Amino acid sequence: MGTRQKLPYFFKDRPLFGLDIGNGSLKVMQTEPGPNRNKVGLSAKNVCNLIGYGSCHFDPNAIKDGVVIKPEIIAKAAVELFKQHLIGDITTNRVAMTIPSYRTFTRSLILPEMSQRELTEAVNTEAEQYIPVPLDKLYLDFQAIRKTDEGQEFLAVAVPKDIVDSYMDLALVMGLEPIFIETTMSAAGRLFNHDYQSDVPTIIIDFGSLSSDISVFDGSMLTSSTVQGGGEIFTKTIAQTLNVTPQEAHIIKTRYGLGVSKRQREVRAGLEPVFEQIIKEIRRLIRYYEEHYGLERPISQIVTLGGGSNIPGMNEFLTDRLRIAVRPCDPWQYLKVSKLKLPTHADKQMYATAAGLSMTNPKEVF
Repeated sequence: MGTRQKLPYFFKDRPLFGLDIGNGSLKVMQTEPGPNRNKVGLSAKNVCNLIGYGSCHFDPNAIKDGVVIKPEIIAKAAVELFKQHLIGDITTNRVAMTIPSYRTFTRSLILPEMSQRELTEAVNTEAEQYIPVPLDKLYLDFQAIRKTDEGQEFLAVAVPKDIVDSYMDLALVMGLEPIFIETTMSAAGRLFNHDYQSDVPTIIIDFGSLSSDISVFDGSMLTSSTVQGGGEIFTKTIAQTLNVTPQEAHIIKTRYGLGVSKRQREVRAGLEPVFEQIIKEIRRLIRYYEEHYGLERPISQIVTLGGGSNIPGMNEFLTDRLRIAVRPCDPWQYLKVSKLKLPTHADKQMYATAAGLSMTNPKEVF
């Protein structure tokens, strides 16, 4: 998504930072490319140098149906973030932002060889058939994924113009230069691409505050979907199940989660219906992958990340139910932090999207 103008000397002379706008929260991060590392025996293919990061909260009513309707509220929170809650430094006003994946329409398409003009027309025609929104109200972009026997496979992504335009306006209100906007799942995929086990077909689950994005990744994102259920939903469910306050429920979630505790059975009983929807969607995506890409390279792992994934015992629970190894993807394992103070263990995962944005390769931006 975003501008098509090539940007030379992107990292060396004109760096950017990642801005993740969540449900009532802002997360920022700036990194720079680090030295390449041999992935044998290491947790990451390479490490980026961390320049700065931080987070803050704002009134979630500033955003309605994905559209920023009160940019001044978010801008005020951002000023406070940069003045009081920044660890390290943000050295640029050039920004990359994400739009929640559940606000977008994503579809993989297989098309025969054709010219760029014919390709654009073909993608538009296909999009009209599966998107319940007129094309003149959407920004539509697509990229090649892989060659197939039938032709070329593309991943098409469409986003309502009013959402994108409101983000662009917000950046200008904040005095920032917006470079590009992408989906949260795209940022998660870029982050995971640094993992030493990113070369095998993988299910990625990005747990947000209200929903979870699930995608199939094999070199790039092949398909994705969104289900209800995220960090705030988990907290609310625990509060209702145990008849405790939201604050107490949050402590129980992050300290004990689905792991061993005095109330483990009650917590599991309350959360299982929520996780059942996630498990059902994972199984559907696995079937989709097997039907479209065969069984020669089966999905061999599930990776969890995002602010809503900080639940002890969750990965073990999902492993038991799905019979596929489930492990976390810690964004901080790809960062050389130097002398900067680290966030708490419970807060590390919420920087996954901002970290993925900050790792943008200049070749990705046009």
